[in-house]
Amino acid sequence: MNKKIPENPFILVDGSSYLFRAFHAPPHLTNSAGEPTGAIYGVVNMLRSLVKRYKPSHMAVIFDAKGPTFRNEMYSEYKANRPPMPDDLRSQIEPLHKIVQAMGLPLLCVDGVEADDVIGTLAQQAGDKGRFTLISTGDKDMAQLVNDHVYLINTMSGDISDTEAVKEKFGVRPDQIIDYLALMGDSSDNIPGLPKAGQKTAQALLQGLESIDAIYENTAAVTELSFRGAKTMPDKLAEHKDQVYMSRDLATIKCDVPLDFKPEELTISSADTEALKELYGRCEFRQWLGELLAQGAVTDQALQRGADSAASVSSAADSDTGSDSALTANQFEDCDYYAITEMAEFDQWLEKLGKADYFAFDTETTSLNYMEAELVGVSLAIKPGEAVYIPVGHNYPGAPDQLSRDEVLAKLKPLLEADSPKKVGQNLKYDAHILRRYDIRLDGILSDTMLASYVYNSVGSRHDMDTLSLQYLQHKTISYTDVAGKGAKQITFNDVALEQAIPYAAEDADVTLRLHEHLWGTLSGEGKLKQVLTDMEVPLIPILCDMEQRGVQIDAQLLAKQSHELAMKLQNLEERAYEIAGETFNLGSPKQLQRILFEELKLPILKKTPKGAPSTAEETLQELALDYPLPAVIMEHRGLAKLKSTYTDKLPKMVNHRTQRIHTSYHQAVTATGRLSSSDPNLQNIPIRTEEGRRVRQAFTAPEGYVVLAIDYSQIELRIMAHLSQDKNLLQAFARAQDIHKATAAEVFGVSLEDVTNEQRRSAKAVNFGLIYGMSAFGLARQLDIPRHEAQHYMDKYFERFPGVLEYMETTREKAKQQGYVETIYGRRLHLPEINAQHGGRRKAAERAAINAPMQGTAADIIKRAMIKVADWIEQNTSRGDVWMIMQVHDELVFEVKAEQLETLQAELVKVMESAAQLDVPLIAEAGSGNNWDEAH
Repeated sequence: MNKKIPENPFILVDGSSYLFRAFHAPPHLTNSAGEPTGAIYGVVNMLRSLVKRYKPSHMAVIFDAKGPTFRNEMYSEYKANRPPMPDDLRSQIEPLHKIVQAMGLPLLCVDGVEADDVIGTLAQQAGDKGRFTLISTGDKDMAQLVNDHVYLINTMSGDISDTEAVKEKFGVRPDQIIDYLALMGDSSDNIPGLPKAGQKTAQALLQGLESIDAIYENTAAVTELSFRGAKTMPDKLAEHKDQVYMSRDLATIKCDVPLDFKPEELTISSADTEALKELYGRCEFRQWLGELLAQGAVTDQALQRGADSAASVSSAADSDTGSDSALTANQFEDCDYYAITEMAEFDQWLEKLGKADYFAFDTETTSLNYMEAELVGVSLAIKPGEAVYIPVGHNYPGAPDQLSRDEVLAKLKPLLEADSPKKVGQNLKYDAHILRRYDIRLDGILSDTMLASYVYNSVGSRHDMDTLSLQYLQHKTISYTDVAGKGAKQITFNDVALEQAIPYAAEDADVTLRLHEHLWGTLSGEGKLKQVLTDMEVPLIPILCDMEQRGVQIDAQLLAKQSHELAMKLQNLEERAYEIAGETFNLGSPKQLQRILFEELKLPILKKTPKGAPSTAEETLQELALDYPLPAVIMEHRGLAKLKSTYTDKLPKMVNHRTQRIHTSYHQAVTATGRLSSSDPNLQNIPIRTEEGRRVRQAFTAPEGYVVLAIDYSQIELRIMAHLSQDKNLLQAFARAQDIHKATAAEVFGVSLEDVTNEQRRSAKAVNFGLIYGMSAFGLARQLDIPRHEAQHYMDKYFERFPGVLEYMETTREKAKQQGYVETIYGRRLHLPEINAQHGGRRKAAERAAINAPMQGTAADIIKRAMIKVADWIEQNTSRGDVWMIMQVHDELVFEVKAEQLETLQAELVKVMESAAQLDVPLIAEAGSGNNWDEAH
């Protein structure tokens, strides 16, 4: 029920209550330095919501002060059962208090009393003067304060409680809440109450006799009330009278605390934008930082204050890196952005570009699809604060004259294809694709700010320009939707009016240049990170561009046939599911599945969702599928349905009309570990262990006269483990070219290599790969379907025989805790923000990642190095068209090779790939070929 709140209420926020609730509620956020920020976010988000909604002139946020209160003197066991505050929460209190104060909100902590007492006193004082008070809290104790002048609001749920709402919720009036709490007791505060008097008993007593005083005045009347135990209740009441009255005193919120301030003094002041910007930056609340820079603080907005507007915001050093080179928002005030529409002026800029050491380059186009996009304009910047936009394709009615696209590109081509001057950009692979459409091959790339940010900290933030500008430059950029609109009404850039396009496009180049200068300097002082960028990521840009441009040939007719067959299988699985369940239901509906599995079939509930419903997530169904038929059928149905919708149905629709091939997009700045990912279509997730997945690969075919050649690294992560751990037995097994799983089984089970059984090899393989991914004995037991103690025995024996692996794991874990990251062999850093988290589950997950990341990250580095070496070898040693590198999937490279040259090229490419890294064990690449990808693998 909506309650009418008077205009401009006096708002009192129970900060301590929300702090704990926000700490335990998701999301459990951390910044890139690993500092927890989730509780701060939750409380500040709630404060922002209150300010925006009610626009109060008077407001205060009240927290419990440190130390005991008068209630501890009254009852030494008060709150004694509460555990110590977690370090992850304690560390958030100071920055939260600073943010509250920087927002201009009065913050109160009064010694000797609790936040509730301060709130009660202020609400009483305001009420005495006829001022309406809205108390923001999730604490039921506060219901005793509700009256005609005081309401409660639970900002997390949006519920507002007036007198009627309190009565409806608790079954008693607000003026009875103290007695209600005294009778029930409160386990969270360790208030004893009346033993075994629950909610219904307390309600019955108070509904029948009004108050504790009235109850004790006439305990005989209690026996006439209709609740269980009423007949024996008088004796219990008499026995625990002192305890009940003490509980009432403990539950009573004091409304007469001597305070040094009055409600009318608690006004919201102008925000300290400088401090707020620094705090938001440190916590990495980027959306709020952007709003702050663009519109000012939410408190100032709500109160319609013009102070501290975005333009006046200035910054000290960058809060993430501590660098003194951070730029400030007001440096964007006097930027010189303009369009070039005369060839003479363009020629002058060409001359300046030719003399520059490097320049920022960006394109504006008609589409995000690099195979379809057409060039609309080019923006350039040589120094911060000055950038130009050269429009060549704005064609809306009444568009002004522009330079010829062909002439502009013809004059830019020598510069763009030259090694010098160097170019910097943001996601330059996209711009390189656009230039390919106009026969320009971008060369001389110095850096890409997206990749520089990714290399600096892959998990620290998103790596798009808008986010990076906020994070490193404290500048909110003009967004695409600002100039092109949103949703169905969004226009393409060629229809954007030139007066809007100029600042948007020129700013892109200027911001990119500034980001480059900031990140380039930052990377220079961070180990080998600059080499990772310049030797690995940047050289990969044109190689990926080549692969994406080439694309992959698929057999659309074969996929259509597979889709039909999958549809039949899915139908059979549905009928099988209905048969097991005894009724029809929607296999894709979690609610219906919950009912069938847990209500009708009475399967055990292994896990619940955050809302308390039985989980039907994949992990849960996998476990249930070990013992029950229906979850197994559901899992198979899900797998086939995903394969059909993602690949067999979708791939034929993705064939490019010009090339008759599909063109994926490879992403260098997505995964935490450095591995490439791909999208539209995602080539990384086509299953290889199932027959249906392999059949999809059969549709990836070679053109006439070519064969598909696939080369992948054998057991690369285990080889990296051997190299990193320097375990003698592991190194020896690889040096002797032994079957590593068999060799492990021989060591663990104490048998000769020849006597290892298939079952023992399977167990050893699970141990080998399980350890790489930080698997516990419990996880291994589940995977092998053996008792936990047996799995623990396997692991103990493994570490006994391979002590170097155990030492490596322990050393890596400790090093990660000290420095907050681990590194690959080549110096790529993999940050672990939760490695020191107090929450056991999150900390253990980070510890597992610490062990796995150097191996997975090094494997990613090696395949990237291989791609660079292979591309260089192909350019130097083959004629165009002899061989094309067309796909990269995990540890595998896929090629189209002329059939008559297969034998020679296969042998050479294997050699090149094996030379991509020098490990202390042999790096083995295995090749296969065929008419399609499945045959080749």
